[in-house]
Order: sequence, then structure tokens, then C-alpha cells
Amino acid sequence: MNQVPFSQPQRSSPQESQLQRARSSLRQTFTSYSQYLRSSKNLALQNSLKTELDLLANTLNKLDNAIVRIAVFGLVSRGKSAILNALLGDKVFETGAINGVTQRPQVVRWSPTGGVVPVERAIVPQGGKVQIELIDTPGLDEIDGQARADMARQVASQADLILFVVSGDITRTEYKALCDLRQAQKPLILVFNKIDLYPDRSRQAIYENLQRLGGRTGSSQKLEQLLTKDEIVMVAAEPTPMQIRVEYPDGRVTHEWEAPSPQIDELKSKILTILNREGRSLLALNALSQAKNAEIRIAEQIIELRNVEAEALIWKFTRYKALAIALNPIAFLDLIGGAISDLAMIRALANLYGLPMTRYEAGKLLKTILFSSGGLLLGEVGGGVLLGMGKSAAAIASGVDSSAGLPALAGVSIAQAGIAGYGSYSVGRAAQVYLEQGCTWGAQGASTVMQDILNQVDSSTIIHRLRQELM
Repeated sequence: MNQVPFSQPQRSSPQESQLQRARSSLRQTFTSYSQYLRSSKNLALQNSLKTELDLLANTLNKLDNAIVRIAVFGLVSRGKSAILNALLGDKVFETGAINGVTQRPQVVRWSPTGGVVPVERAIVPQGGKVQIELIDTPGLDEIDGQARADMARQVASQADLILFVVSGDITRTEYKALCDLRQAQKPLILVFNKIDLYPDRSRQAIYENLQRLGGRTGSSQKLEQLLTKDEIVMVAAEPTPMQIRVEYPDGRVTHEWEAPSPQIDELKSKILTILNREGRSLLALNALSQAKNAEIRIAEQIIELRNVEAEALIWKFTRYKALAIALNPIAFLDLIGGAISDLAMIRALANLYGLPMTRYEAGKLLKTILFSSGGLLLGEVGGGVLLGMGKSAAAIASGVDSSAGLPALAGVSIAQAGIAGYGSYSVGRAAQVYLEQGCTWGAQGASTVMQDILNQVDSSTIIHRLRQELM
């Protein structure tokens, strides 16, 4: 099979632009929370923030160095290490007849044209070249299952592409492991190893077997979203040695065992095709997803610690807005003043939580809250406007006939203040829910940039099949 050369996209390509946006987003997030960490006097929060900031720093370093990570998973004795050795062209990872030779994740940097490069001696990329790291993992069905499961989740979260290795008949255990890895929402290639022992196997037969397994567990639709027949690759990482007849010039004849060359070109070609087509997009999306999750964890902890102060702040703005609207006799100034009060409250909450938010972002959040409330808050706004117009009429009437106008003015003002107070409190509580997601929805927030990238991906890419889940 002809191998696909590993080309580098032009600096102005859409993929490169996406990578640059992801870098900008992560730098903004890291800088913001670093400043908050320096200003915080809560020791528990400082320790927690430092852990998340270290994760963000590592993710940003991965982006800056354009490192794509490919992790290989599978049950024991499926040939995971052998496949990586075949890709590298050298026996870097230990293999053997005993189950469970690989005891912990191991990482090696791979140059498709130049073989293996030890990670500790790797050179920082020049001119935006992507570096590839291969991660070997222990068998998913070995002893100490919970620790293995935790390891798998951690490695899968850091990977940009997953190789899942099977051989022979695919078991229900393997299908479950495949579905578990799918929760990482990463592109996946199913690698059928030892094809030299199963020459009659085809992609179609393997895919139909997976569909049958999925049908028994009710997960076939999920598998189809994750995997197509084109992402099933057949390899023989360590073909079975063959006995060959050797004839010498002197007439002697011997029989010797010779190991055929690995059949790995199809997998190498598939990997390079994916990386050329969507490698930078994968890298950007994975980094943004990790940043988004880190921000959510940070915001949740800050919000929990600041909950009492936030509640007091919301009630303060609720009382202020209700009083200001009750005392204001001009109808439409009520609406403007109320909106300004709600914007100020949202920004005050964001400031309390240490989350950066501009006036524009606060305005977008307020609109989102109003339109996502099922029309309830918009109805309150409309009711407030009508009452405001009634209050203005009552104020005019009180100037003409105070005995009739003042009671009406007071009644309308109290009703309008109650509506305004309810609306303000509802906005404040809703803003807390949105702020629990950190600053991920700002103009350069992780969620916003992720959506922009996903809206640009081509329908032929693996990312496109994961688009709905990632969004």
C-alpha cells in the first residue's frame, strides 16, 4: 500500500487558525485564574486552583509544541506493544508471551519518516510542525480493574486519537471497553491485529460482528456514530514465523524459520491521512475540551465557597432594583434602569467569582437568560412595562387629583416593584448557573471557540461524527 506522506498545513490554513484560536483561549483562561489565585487568601482554594492551573499549563504547553497524542488500548495479548513497535520500526516497547508485559503507560515520540525519537530528547517544533507521541497502555482486563479503568480514562482524556486493538473473535468485554472509551469523545480506529492468523476476516465481517454485539446491549446506534468500516484497519504486527527451504551451492538443503515483515502500512497510512486532514483541529478541540472541564471544576469550587456572599449580593440588587423602579414615575426608564441593574449584578457576581466578564458578555448572558426562561421572564418584562405605563398615568392623575391618583400610584408601584424584584432574583440565580461554567462562554471562551471549530469541520471527517456530542 502507498503511504500517505505527513504534510504540514500552511500557516494560513483553517486548521492553523483553529490552533491559534485555541492557544489564545487557553492563555486567556490561564492568565485570568493565575491572577485570581494570587489574590485569593483561601488556602484550600489555592491548592485546588493550583492543581487545575497545572493541568491548564500542561495543556497549553501541548498546544504550543503542537503535540498530537495517539493512545493504544485493548485487552491483554492483543499485540498493542507490537503494533507500536511496527510503526516505530524498532522494538521500543517490551513484548512477550506472558500476559500483561506492559505494566504502566509508556510514551515515545514518533517521526513517521524518521522512526523513534525519545521524548526527553525531542526538539521543540519549528515552523509549526506537528509532533506525534505514541502511548502504550496496560491491558484493560488485567487485575486491579478500578485502577486500570481510572488509568484508561486519564490517558484517553489526554489523547487526540485512540487505537483500539482486537484480534480473533471480538468479545463482549472488548465491546464494553470500546463503548467505555467512546465516552472520551475522541476519534477512534479499530485495529484488527494478527490478520495473518485470520486471513478470511474482512472489515465487513468485523463490523457486522460489532453490530450484533451492540444489538445485544442496545448500543449499536452509538457504535455507528463512532465507527465506520473505513476506520477498521487490518494489520499483522508480528507475523507468525514461516519455515523456508534453503539450498546451498554445495547441494546442502536446510529448513529455517524466518519472520515475515510486519504488515503495518495500512495503519500508518490511515493515521497520517487523519492527521493531515484534521490533526490540528483534533489537537485544538481536545485542548479546549480539557480547558473547559478544568474551568467548570474551578468555577464550581469558587461558587461553593462564595455561595453566601453571592446570595447576599443577589438580594442586594433585588432590593435596589425593586426600590428604584417603585420610585421612578416614568415607564420606559423603568425598563432601561432595570436592565442596567441586572447587567451590573451579573458583572458583580462574575467579579465575586473571579471570572472575567465584559459588559458585552454580561449583555449576551442576560439575553440568554431571558430567552431561555421559556418566556417567563420576558412576560415579566412585558408586565412591568404595562404597569409602568399605568404608573405614569397614575402619577399624572395624582397631580390633577391627589385623593384618587396617589392610592392608585402606590398600588401600581408596589406591584411593579414586586415583579421587578422577582425578575432580578431569577436573573441572579440563573446567572449563577451559567457562571458555574466559568468563562467558557466568553468571546474567547473554550466553549465558544469549540463551537466555531465544529461549525467549520468537513462532513467527511471523524470529528463531524462526534460534532453533536462535543457541542
